[in-house]
Amino acid sequence: MPKKVTPYKGSNLGKKAQVTQMFDTISTDYDGLNRVISFGIDVKWRKKVVALLKKESPNTILDIATGTGDLAIAMVNTGAEKIVGLDISPGMLDVGKKKIQEKNLSPIIEMIVGDSENLSFETNSFDAVTVSFGVRNFENLEIGLAEILRVLRPGGTLAILETSVPTKTPFKLGYRFYTKYILPAIGRLFSKDNSAYSYLSESAAAFPHGENFNNILREIGFIDVVNQPQTFGVASIYVGKKEG
Repeated sequence: MPKKVTPYKGSNLGKKAQVTQMFDTISTDYDGLNRVISFGIDVKWRKKVVALLKKESPNTILDIATGTGDLAIAMVNTGAEKIVGLDISPGMLDVGKKKIQEKNLSPIIEMIVGDSENLSFETNSFDAVTVSFGVRNFENLEIGLAEILRVLRPGGTLAILETSVPTKTPFKLGYRFYTKYILPAIGRLFSKDNSAYSYLSESAAAFPHGENFNNILREIGFIDVVNQPQTFGVASIYVGKKEG
């Protein structure tokens, strides 16, 4: 079971409310900080997710924890006719909506406020579901994954891009130092919320990755589960299918 990490120590709010508040606060800084913190490599990771899904030719895609819409926008290149970006943070969605309007993608991409653990869509609604750096923020991981399985069509694909921890010693030590000290320091310099990026690094370290997460996906009911470590293992792409 994943270790629980709460965004703000001492808060009386539940995790969902805290995550919403946190991302609303950092929404205007989020894209720029992401590029700085990841050295821009997160763009390359998203392109790999798009390439994986393009092979499946999905007509409809649900992007959970869409944030400011980076992955939803990139997935236009899959050829999908409809992409729904869902997030619990209105502030993040507002930033994403502006980006979508500027790119004239509103006919394809719809951005909606929603709870990943209580999806409002009918069973078997989407050809593919994606989550980019969001599953570690689920209050109940298993419930969120079960909801994803429910809304996927038989034979549909789940693709998750999430941070992970390198397993080889030099990279593992460097990653721990960077996430514990450097990442929060960058957040303090550029963000209005000093604690947000400390939470993001802590939640990344606590989240089950690699085969541990593969096994959770299998237990939920996904089949053909595989993971692909990225950039020395600092992130991973997880792919699973709904039995058709």
